[in-house]
Order: sequence, then structure tokens, then C-alpha cells
Amino acid sequence: MTREEVYETLNGVFQDVFDDESIVVNDDTTSEDVDGWDSLEHINLIAAVEQEFGVKFNMGQVVSMKNVGEMVDIILSQID
Repeated sequence: MTREEVYETLNGVFQDVFDDESIVVNDDTTSEDVDGWDSLEHINLIAAVEQEFGVKFNMGQVVSMKNVGEMVDIILSQID
């Protein structure tokens, strides 16, 4: 799976979790950029991403992710 394919899928996950079809994420997207992305929705987002990609984030990864680019890096490292 390419980075671009991961982003295509992630956009759908973000749109579903935040119920906003206009969301398009990129490497620099953070919780500050998405309305409603608080700590509770972060947990829902992580669960949805794990289910969609068949990956598992450890707690250290969950709390240290600074942006969507880091999330994509972790996803790619687990599916390659």
C-alpha cells in the first residue's frame, strides 16, 4: 500500500469519525485542524484506524503522535 493509498483510506475514516465529508488530511494535519477532535474522539479515531488497516498502535505511539503524518508512518511500518 502506498502513502497515497493510506491517505485516501484515512480521509474516509476521518470523515466517518468526525461526520464531516469535507475533511482531507495530510502529513501536517493535527487535532487543532479538525473540529471536534478532542481526547474522546481521538480514542474513537485510533480504534477506527486500527480496524480499517488491521494495525495496532501501542500506548506510546498513541500519545506521542504529533500529526497525521506520524500516524501514516506507523501504519506503513506495520502493513509493509
